[in-house]
Amino acid sequence: MPRKARIDAPGALHHIIVRGIEGKAIFNDRYDRYNFLDRFGDVLIAASTPCFAWALMFNHVHLLLRTGVTPIAKVMQRLLTGYAQQFNRRHKRHGQLFQNRYKSFLCEEDPYLLELVRYIHLNPLRSRVVRDLKQLSTYPFCGHHVLMGKYDHEWQDIDYVLALFGKTSGAARKAYETFISKGVAAGRRPELVGGGLIRSAGGWSALIGCRQSGIRIKGDERILGSSDFVEITLKQADERLAEKSRLQADGPNLETLIEKAAVYFEVDIEELTTPSKERRISHARSVVCYLAVRKLIISCANVARTLKISPSTVSKAVIKGRAVQDRKKILKDLLGI
Repeated sequence: MPRKARIDAPGALHHIIVRGIEGKAIFNDRYDRYNFLDRFGDVLIAASTPCFAWALMFNHVHLLLRTGVTPIAKVMQRLLTGYAQQFNRRHKRHGQLFQNRYKSFLCEEDPYLLELVRYIHLNPLRSRVVRDLKQLSTYPFCGHHVLMGKYDHEWQDIDYVLALFGKTSGAARKAYETFISKGVAAGRRPELVGGGLIRSAGGWSALIGCRQSGIRIKGDERILGSSDFVEITLKQADERLAEKSRLQADGPNLETLIEKAAVYFEVDIEELTTPSKERRISHARSVVCYLAVRKLIISCANVARTLKISPSTVSKAVIKGRAVQDRKKILKDLLGI
């Protein structure tokens, strides 16, 4: 049976699990781990991808990411390909380092964000890599020590997580620490590692009860969330796929998009392809970047070359372009959707 395509969308929350091939190690020493973190941070910053939790284990990695400018699949491709190549060179090995397909579950945020932060950050303790919570709070290969203020990774979004625990950093960290400690006794949480009908129903007993009552439950192995969340997510994914297919078949290329944008915003094409910071030009360029990257699925690198700006500038412009107030009218006038 063919594998289903991954589901993604701007702002989507993903629990990602990367495993070594045949259960083998993906880190041989601290250098490998620090190298992975350096690459991870660079990729996240370039792609404007928030990270809420992470843990590097012996033969696998847990990540909790929110889709930013760049689709999660591309973020992971850049991270894993670069790391595997460097790992193989350093350890004089050949062949695959990771399993063919990492696991990625799109998660409903309200019920699962904090549970996943706790689950991921307790991994080193459950696996006895560290002895206790005190040692976990200084362990450098897990995001818990960053949330506890022991270290700073600019790519880890601690503000978003801590804001859910309190108004001040001190009160928030204390509440977060209590929350983490209460999860120790729970042990392994298989209900948090995947999606599917059983999890959407709330467990086997709940699923059986729903079926006996004639209640219809929607589930999907790629999604961790309630039945309603699964149904809405799948519907939106189908709509995005249909839009993407139509744009790829009938939509403009990048050059035509730039020409249309120049007319729409009443600027010269030459102005769009110069690094001008004038507001009207910057606004038009941001819209072009958003439509090109998110709707026409053109890479940031290709857009950057055409507009003569850096890929990181394109990533930032995509965010600005997505936030424009008259986006629906722009989509209709420039792309016909």
